[in-house]
Amino acid sequence: MIVDLRSDTVTIPSEEMKAAMLNAKVGDDVFGDDETVNKLEKLSANLFGKEAAIFCPSGTMTNQIAIKIHSNAPGEIICDELSHVYKYEGGGIGFNSGLATKLLQGNAGRLTAQQIKEAISVDDVHFPETQLISLENTCNKGGGSVYDIDEIRKINALCADKKLKLHLDGARIFNALEESDYTAKDIGELFDTISVCLSKGLGAPVGSLLLGNKSDIQQARRIRKVLGGGMRQAGYLAAAGIYALENNIVRLKDDHKKAKILETTLSQISYVKAVLPVYTNIVVFEVIDSIDATEIIKKLAAKNIKVASFGPQQIRLVTHLNFTEEMLEKTINTLKQL
Repeated sequence: MIVDLRSDTVTIPSEEMKAAMLNAKVGDDVFGDDETVNKLEKLSANLFGKEAAIFCPSGTMTNQIAIKIHSNAPGEIICDELSHVYKYEGGGIGFNSGLATKLLQGNAGRLTAQQIKEAISVDDVHFPETQLISLENTCNKGGGSVYDIDEIRKINALCADKKLKLHLDGARIFNALEESDYTAKDIGELFDTISVCLSKGLGAPVGSLLLGNKSDIQQARRIRKVLGGGMRQAGYLAAAGIYALENNIVRLKDDHKKAKILETTLSQISYVKAVLPVYTNIVVFEVIDSIDATEIIKKLAAKNIKVASFGPQQIRLVTHLNFTEEMLEKTINTLKQL
């Protein structure tokens, strides 16, 4: 039995999801003729109370499109130093949009309105004009941390006052929603655009959505075309996304419970120096200085348990819908016996 905890992107579609894909009604999506893609876009937009949505191959693409449509180089984006849009999207902010990036040090990837207010560039030709704020909820590099809705509301009000656009990298937004007292529509009211990933915790094989108003999404279609993201009979993929949204959201709680069990286990192991707080489905732990973390990764791999390096002496485990109770038991026993 192989246990893969490197990411929640490693999931395999269920038989039910594959049946939905096989039976999808498709057309040419670039012409707007794929009714399954159209259904997915309408469904996702309605969930968050937005006017429109666009289906793209990846979350990197939806994030980069959002940054592009909200900016006009030269300019500046403000985000946390742990943000996916900055750390893991290949330098796309500069390459695609020609923006400077102002990085702030938040709490596990979460910024406050006061931090952002103090960071906004003054009106001076020596500095790039601040045009856009990007938040990430949950924050991957922050260990799956979740924003408080009141802080987002303060940030939204600040952006409205300063005439700044506000984008949400919501790759794992449904994980955040399952652990919060706010809804998808609450989130939808507070952001100009929202990126939602279908291939992480929701278990679809491919795809992300960008949500926004009709004007922004129409512009997003132009940018998607330029980036090569226009797909033809994409309904086969969209059908998996529809199945994921209709069936795989509530069960995210199971992933979170398993992550908390792993947190408890790791906190009692001698070679573990510290375990970051576990908020959702991401578990990050630090190995003691006398042991090389890569050796722990190799030893786990030898036992058919795959995990990911997450920085100096840090290891990440991500629970997901293919991580069974049996796999959890094997992982716990193996961690204890290393």
